[in-house]
Amino acid sequence: MRSEYRACRRIAARHGRTYFLATLLLPRHARPATYALYGFARRVDDAVDLPGGDPHTALAGCARLLDDVYAGRDVDGPVAAAFADTVRRYRLRRTWFEAFLRSMRMDLHVRDYPDFAALGEYVHGSAGVIGLQMLPVLGTVAPQEEAEPYAEALGEAFQMTNFLRDVGEDLRRGRIYLPADALAAFGVDRPLLEWSAATGRTDARIRRALRWFVARNHAVYRRALPGVALLRPESRPCVRTALTLYRGILDEIAGADYDILNRRVVVGKARRSGVAARALATRLVS
Repeated sequence: MRSEYRACRRIAARHGRTYFLATLLLPRHARPATYALYGFARRVDDAVDLPGGDPHTALAGCARLLDDVYAGRDVDGPVAAAFADTVRRYRLRRTWFEAFLRSMRMDLHVRDYPDFAALGEYVHGSAGVIGLQMLPVLGTVAPQEEAEPYAEALGEAFQMTNFLRDVGEDLRRGRIYLPADALAAFGVDRPLLEWSAATGRTDARIRRALRWFVARNHAVYRRALPGVALLRPESRPCVRTALTLYRGILDEIAGADYDILNRRVVVGKARRSGVAARALATRLVS
């Protein structure tokens, strides 16, 4: 399976810079499964967002892959083979992947969310279950069930950070993931966001709304943080680094004065490297 897992590693390195940097801090035995899970998630995500082709057909193919994996049948392609091996090796629950597919199907017809309750179903499937899938791979020092709420919260925090970073890009695709009622509390709606994106002009109401979302996102990170201590010691530097780097995106959003509808903020290479170097040093001496 080495070549199959290497193919997944290349996908992670190409598409997820921050994610891939953090995975280098994982113990070597945990990296292949991490890349395989990323490869499957990327395959499903691309089925929805890549231009050309029929996303319904592509998602149906992903669902058939799940059927084959859990039925113990042979699968085609390096990513599928590595994913199947990971699922069987770690006994990952099928319900986690089914929830992921449900959320990705929502992207085909849901363009906005009225409130956080409605968004919660999407976030559980698109991100919360990713944290749950990773727990058996990372290992825990407590019963896995004790760590699951924190893992799901961290997935939510990462996803909300993506929503904020990509708010302009998602808007151009016709989607708004920030709940309408929270935006409306600051006088923001779709037409205002579209006007701002089209003209490049900023608006104080949008800034105030984004500032509130960033503060809320920081609170989710704080809720997830105690879960790091429940992981096996050798897995903690990776997760702590990912948490720090993704929170850094929120700092970059604030540093841009929330003017992000026509730009995609990133954590600078120097900062990414510094955080990773400190985490690596911690892992080496622990």
